[in-house]
Amino acid sequence: MNLELNDLASQLIEDVSENPSDFRVAAEELSGCGLLLDFGVEAEGGLEAGVMLASICLAGLADVSTVPGDLGDRLWPHVAVQTDYPVSACLFSQYAGWQISVGKYFAMGSGPMRSVFAREPLFDKLWYREEAEQVVGVLESAKRPGRDVFEYIAECTGVEAGDVILAVAPTSSMAGNYQVIARSVETALHKLYELGFDVNRIRSAYGVAPLAPVAKNDLEGIGRTNDAILYGGRVTLFVNGDDDSLADIIAKVPSNSSPAYGQPFLEIFEAAGRDFYKIDPLLFSPAEVTIHNVDTGRVHLAGQIAPEILRRSFGV
Repeated sequence: MNLELNDLASQLIEDVSENPSDFRVAAEELSGCGLLLDFGVEAEGGLEAGVMLASICLAGLADVSTVPGDLGDRLWPHVAVQTDYPVSACLFSQYAGWQISVGKYFAMGSGPMRSVFAREPLFDKLWYREEAEQVVGVLESAKRPGRDVFEYIAECTGVEAGDVILAVAPTSSMAGNYQVIARSVETALHKLYELGFDVNRIRSAYGVAPLAPVAKNDLEGIGRTNDAILYGGRVTLFVNGDDDSLADIIAKVPSNSSPAYGQPFLEIFEAAGRDFYKIDPLLFSPAEVTIHNVDTGRVHLAGQIAPEILRRSFGV
């Protein structure tokens, strides 16, 4: 399959822009720029908007859905992600690896536009770059981007400003909250990448994480969405190749392998002076990871969920 990530995401954009009210999303063509889709800054959004926003982040290469689960002894909705293209969907598209800083505007950028900019080291290491006539990006921000942001992204990706499509939502919105929690598989892949594992061995993946209550502000939202994955995320990876390398690495993958593990993320974040870069980067991974070796039939597993930390974080 020839994957053109921005083209695939553009097909999803059409579904939203043709009927934005169906998703409680606001669509606006900015003068001299491209299309802006507001999933939660001024628009209300919702669960369907969250599914769509997560799907755009994943370039349409994953099935995203809300499934039943438990939080202690209570029924609790979970966000499920399933993909047969985990590296392309998660590392080349979904990972929020582009810090967009233009004047006073700041957002974490994800989506397939990253594969065109391709300045992150993983694109060199994994030998991937994409050329596109139109780029699609997702911004995690409490403010709508202006013309200058569209022009900046256009310059970085080599397209016209009118060919930039941006979807934006804050973490403290229904859709923004949902799309962050849809990153259970992505965090597992990125952790393995950081550990030096050949992620191209990962052929398929499935992950779930509890849908955190929408927070009253973005700071609390950052805490709850991270906790959902760190203490409630469960990921299964379908991998080929030898078993010895899997046995050696599996215990290093779940979040409990980090010395920073054990407190709600907001407490960890505050202790680090609200500086992500002072937090152990190997903390960011799911609570449980299971690896099925599709060549040998062996199963490797490590980690465990921590419902008590989740309840504390979620306020239940």
